[in-house]
Amino acid sequence: MINFLRYKIIYLLISASIILSGFFFIFKHGFHFSIDFTGGTNLKYKVNKTINKAVIKNILNKEKIKYSELSIENKNINIKSVPINEKQELSVRKKIESTGKVKIDLLLFESVGPAVGRDTVNKTIIAAILGIIAILGYISFAFKGFNFALSAILALIHDLLILVGTYSMISYFLKAEVDTLFVTAVLTTMSFSVHDTIVIFDKIREYIKIEGRKNIEYNANKALTETMVRSLNNSMTIVFMLLSLILLGGSTIRFFIVALLIGTITGTYSSPFVATPLLVWLEKRKKT
Repeated sequence: MINFLRYKIIYLLISASIILSGFFFIFKHGFHFSIDFTGGTNLKYKVNKTINKAVIKNILNKEKIKYSELSIENKNINIKSVPINEKQELSVRKKIESTGKVKIDLLLFESVGPAVGRDTVNKTIIAAILGIIAILGYISFAFKGFNFALSAILALIHDLLILVGTYSMISYFLKAEVDTLFVTAVLTTMSFSVHDTIVIFDKIREYIKIEGRKNIEYNANKALTETMVRSLNNSMTIVFMLLSLILLGGSTIRFFIVALLIGTITGTYSSPFVATPLLVWLEKRKKT
């Protein structure tokens, strides 16, 4: 049997350093939010020859369209602006064609109003809270102990903090956007984190029934020793699949897959090295 809990201070320092680094980036640089949350219009055009960015800027200013982003890459024009309608988009496209003497193909035109963006934020927060409450209730009922549920929820919050903080770093360095796919990754991380934790907690509960609660640390180490290989094998199959998707998948889902990868690795780490030490600490406190 391996004494995993002997190094709980190291696990605490690792988690604290990553979470604090994430907080620094969140408060210093924040996130790049997609129009799903902020509202606005995304335009993407394909032109048959290069065009000067100043020409497009001049047209947008004449049309009185405020924009937050304008870039030209590989003859692709990307514009992020305030919400506009189809008539305004058509006017902009025709003026770019006539002024820049280019032929344009419309690749993307999506527009989201500010009210829809606020509604998305509210639904995201509600979904996360309901998920946490449901998990808390289920584990409390299934394991007949509030400490099991509290440990799992605290480990889940730990995973979310690491995912959000790390994504802020990616957002700063690689311009990744927080969109509805990121929300999906967050909710998936919540389920994966608890899934691995329940497997370990079930083993701990099994040993408690046999040997009692006198030596909870011994029971926890024994459970971790028996489940560690299974957890790693299970997680590595997911990690390899996600890595191949990052390398071979399209750019539209790349950061979504990156977020899932971070969540998978964090969930695999937190179940034995965060949730279990927390459970042992809470159970010891209950005895005193």
